[in-house]
Amino acid sequence: QVQLVESGGGLVQPGGSLRLSCTASGTIFSINTMGWYRQAPGKERELVATVTDGGRTNYADFVKGRFTISRDNAKNTVYLQMNSLKPEDTAVYYCVRYQNYDAYWGQGTQVTVSS
Repeated sequence: QVQLVESGGGLVQPGGSLRLSCTASGTIFSINTMGWYRQAPGKERELVATVTDGGRTNYADFVKGRFTISRDNAKNTVYLQMNSLKPEDTAVYYCVRYQNYDAYWGQGTQVTVSS
């Protein structure tokens, strides 16, 4: 089993920045992908960004140029730097880790972009 603990959400004004963190613990495999999804009220969960253990990244079109995903393999931690935030970025952000054909999810952290 893998446990994921997220932090860094909160309330920010449009144009502001937030940094999310997610740390994995438990049964850790070196070959893995970590990432972030989000779910806004009344909408389906959608991919935001992923990063492989080798550092290869993938972004949703709506965050390209604004969000940056990174990871520290020694700390089993993935980060999401979110800049130029918009009200439509308001959602619960979920961390995910894929390893050994399984997917593990964090509990979610709320990000609210509002003036």
